[in-house]
Amino acid sequence: MNPLQIGNLKVNLPVIQGGMGVAISLSGLASAVANAGGIGVISAVAIGMTEPDYMKNYREANKRALRKEIRKARSLTDGVLGVNLMVAVTDYEDLLTVALEEKIDVIILGAGLPLKMPQYVIDKGFKNIHAKFIVKVSSAKAAKVIFSFWAKNFNYIPDAVVVEGPMAGGHLGFKPDDLNGELVPLGDLVEETVVELNKFEQDFEKEVPVIAGGGIYSGKDMYEIMKRGAKGVKMGTRFVTTNECDASVKFKETYINAKEGDITIIKSPVGLPGRAIKNSFIDRLNSGETEPFKCYWKCLKSCDSKNVPYCIAQALHNAAQGNMEKGFAFAGSKAYLATKIQPVAQVVLELKVEYYKQKYMEYIRNFLGQRLVPEQIKLPNVIPNINIRLA
Repeated sequence: MNPLQIGNLKVNLPVIQGGMGVAISLSGLASAVANAGGIGVISAVAIGMTEPDYMKNYREANKRALRKEIRKARSLTDGVLGVNLMVAVTDYEDLLTVALEEKIDVIILGAGLPLKMPQYVIDKGFKNIHAKFIVKVSSAKAAKVIFSFWAKNFNYIPDAVVVEGPMAGGHLGFKPDDLNGELVPLGDLVEETVVELNKFEQDFEKEVPVIAGGGIYSGKDMYEIMKRGAKGVKMGTRFVTTNECDASVKFKETYINAKEGDITIIKSPVGLPGRAIKNSFIDRLNSGETEPFKCYWKCLKSCDSKNVPYCIAQALHNAAQGNMEKGFAFAGSKAYLATKIQPVAQVVLELKVEYYKQKYMEYIRNFLGQRLVPEQIKLPNVIPNINIRLA
């Protein structure tokens, strides 16, 4: 398991923790993952809902809360920290500026094409900014559009790319029809993106790692996708059921109690499909009920607040607080595999063991021949003294 190298930033554990909102991944989870060697990520979407004056001073509450969470995380870790930003939110530029002012290590830009930069970036210039820029895409085509625009307009290209496939949780960058039937394999998306970025890497004499996300839950998943060209992985669902995750215990128990058939695709009021865990709230919406709300500001550019059945930001925040009757949990396709709440450090240890088990199983299969079925091999019987370096 090689470190993830993003420019001059070295990440010992090639794992980016998914930025999950609203208020699922804040300073608690982010600092724990950073301490474990990965990139801990704070979700900035509607982060101000954790502040008492959000409804009256939403812009200031968002900026204040993000700054507060970054500083709190910094006080808890010396590791690598990131902020996940949705380009689609109305105050995207404000939040990006705050994250850069606080010298965050990594900025992850998704939910839209990041073609506009705040004045802070224009004035300072990309090469004079501490943070590494990672763009999140759902296809090689989208990556090409972003990289071409940045190369032409900024004379700079993103430092890394997250390719998020159709098995991810939350809002998905795919059309509803693409989520029915056989899904496009994440490995194919990774390989296509690696090829697409090759010319940009040559032109800018810069290595751009491709990071895979969506449906990656185990160390085995990590090993298999990294064989396809990914230099690292983005994982959100696996870190929800941890002690340090900032969501309520009731939210985490939703994952633990979920069965495979409970993971479903919903139509978000902002016009995108999303993957979530079915509950009574979703059932009521599917039956035609609505959840009345008052929109104090248009937090998402694409939201038609006057005609949607509920406020998704409020529903997600309710769920994070444990009020599942008034909200629901976004989740990846493998959320049903969760069985317990445990420390982040234990999750990371399990990921490493799973990764190296898969690696050595493959080595044994190749060494001894295809006649042996890996699952039937007991490693201690084949190699009595095997030392696995978990780093």
